[in-house]
Amino acid sequence: MTKQVQQLDRVIIRFAGDSGDGMQLTGDRFTQETAAFGNDLSTLPNFPAEIRAPAGTLPGVSSFQLHFADHDILTPGDAPNVLVAMNPAALKANLGDLPHGADLIVNTDEFTKRNLAKVGYATSPVEDDSLSEYRVHALPLTSMTVKALEDFDISKKDAERAKNMFALGLLSWLYHRPTEGTLAFLERKFASKPEIMKANIAAFQAGWSYGETTEAFSVQYEIKPAEHEPGLYRNITGNLALAYGLVAAGVQSGLPIFLGSYPITPASDILHEISKHKRFGVRTFQAEDEIAAVGAALGASFGGSLGVTTTSGPGIALKSETIGLGVATELPLLVIDVQRAGPSTGLPTKTEQADLLQAMYGRNGEAPVPVVAPQSPSDCFDAAIEAARIAVKYRTPVILLSDGYLANGSEPWKLPDVASLPKIEPNFAEPSQEEFQPFERDPATLARPWAVPGTAGLEHRIGGLEKADVTGNISYDPGNHDRMVRLRQAKIDGIANDIAPLAVDDPSGDARVLVMGWGGTYGAISAAVRRVRASGRNIAQAHLRHLNPFPANLPEVLRSYDKVIVPEINLGQLALLLRGRLLIDVIGYNQVRGLPFKAEELQGVIQDVIDSE
Repeated sequence: MTKQVQQLDRVIIRFAGDSGDGMQLTGDRFTQETAAFGNDLSTLPNFPAEIRAPAGTLPGVSSFQLHFADHDILTPGDAPNVLVAMNPAALKANLGDLPHGADLIVNTDEFTKRNLAKVGYATSPVEDDSLSEYRVHALPLTSMTVKALEDFDISKKDAERAKNMFALGLLSWLYHRPTEGTLAFLERKFASKPEIMKANIAAFQAGWSYGETTEAFSVQYEIKPAEHEPGLYRNITGNLALAYGLVAAGVQSGLPIFLGSYPITPASDILHEISKHKRFGVRTFQAEDEIAAVGAALGASFGGSLGVTTTSGPGIALKSETIGLGVATELPLLVIDVQRAGPSTGLPTKTEQADLLQAMYGRNGEAPVPVVAPQSPSDCFDAAIEAARIAVKYRTPVILLSDGYLANGSEPWKLPDVASLPKIEPNFAEPSQEEFQPFERDPATLARPWAVPGTAGLEHRIGGLEKADVTGNISYDPGNHDRMVRLRQAKIDGIANDIAPLAVDDPSGDARVLVMGWGGTYGAISAAVRRVRASGRNIAQAHLRHLNPFPANLPEVLRSYDKVIVPEINLGQLALLLRGRLLIDVIGYNQVRGLPFKAEELQGVIQDVIDSE
């Protein structure tokens, strides 16, 4: 049967099911094939916070959204064009995001009375016309999968578990995705279980064949590859990019990387990945708790390595004393905070930007540290190198603020020319004829010497007590303490002269309103700005990477616009800093739903501010 092929410029698909239905794997495989095909893409995995919620319940719903297109895109999309719902809970949890006329693929085998009752459905929505505004494809995915695998020597349970591969095959056919990579993946994944491997491959191929032969889908869709700058690309998540950036920082500095970490969602994947790269001089240490992890990392820096620790918000709270010790001893230390929703344990699998003030001030005493924030998953690579550069050059802990959305989301990444990566010079202290002074500062950077323990002629005392200026001897002198506090602050402030000025995107030059964000809001803000400009309005945009210190030209930039909008996934933390430090009022737009902003809502906010001018 010949099927009509319809050209589309973009599609947003969301796979949703129980946490045991393999939706993350399904979404990831569809993403990998889409990346290989050459589309631009952006993803939003959404994990349940429960380790294993009861099957078929709303807290156990896991979803994976993928936006792919034949042109440059910036977000995972506001609303899916296609929802694959593997059970009633997945349908109920995601139906509110589905626009009228969208495609809805429902696994009817799971719409039993018991499963419907678990989520409060009195009758099946597939049968009572409540889904009439959508294009519903009611398919018995589980039983079709079991039927396709009846000749394999596997249990019924194993056959049912392959339904995600059937769904993946069907969607791969529907949207003209390559299949070779998925087949090779299944061969590798189940190499030790040949019958399971063959069954999953058969389920995937059965889903493809069903799409090819059924009358339920009369149209196949094609999204052509996007035009990219020439180069070698790969799909990458923020956590993976961070791990690669840390490895690169070690190579570019010539320093061994020591990662002291304690597993915590959503930062754990950095530890998992970087542990694979011992050949680059990386050492990993999974500590018994957050305090031990950062203590070991700072000890490694004292010994001449680049100490790194990874965590999320609750872990930063526990590490604060040792970060303060790093400020006092003036040693390089990278602290990576993959932010999640709080307070306390909060929503451990959901994203937020609410650790900015903790990063700025969450230590006792005057303990300033630089703060750097990546803007996209691939930008995590460059941000990690920049954070390492600052830490080594200025002998200071640096906090890198990623977030759950960046950590788990993915996008195409053009592999950089390794030769073009910045060099990082440790400039270790060397013995001389004069007595070593451990706190004699570089006049340009105010950084103290970094002396490797055990080096003859560089013996010195170090610790958490206040030090005398220049000599580093313990000092309780009030005047000395005031001087040392001001010197440490001046060192951090001086970094503003060593970072790029804030760039402003204002094509017309006539905009009177500026939208400024930081961190993972970049994609949604940029997409909203595109929409506003397409409507004929002028709008300027800027995005902060360096949050402490601010770029030197930030006051000038902000004062050149009548109004400044600052969208944040918190209750206004950057806005508070801008008002307090620069005495510039800004308009905050704040949501804390555990989800990234939608471009459409930001578009409305921006247009309202412009129209009120």
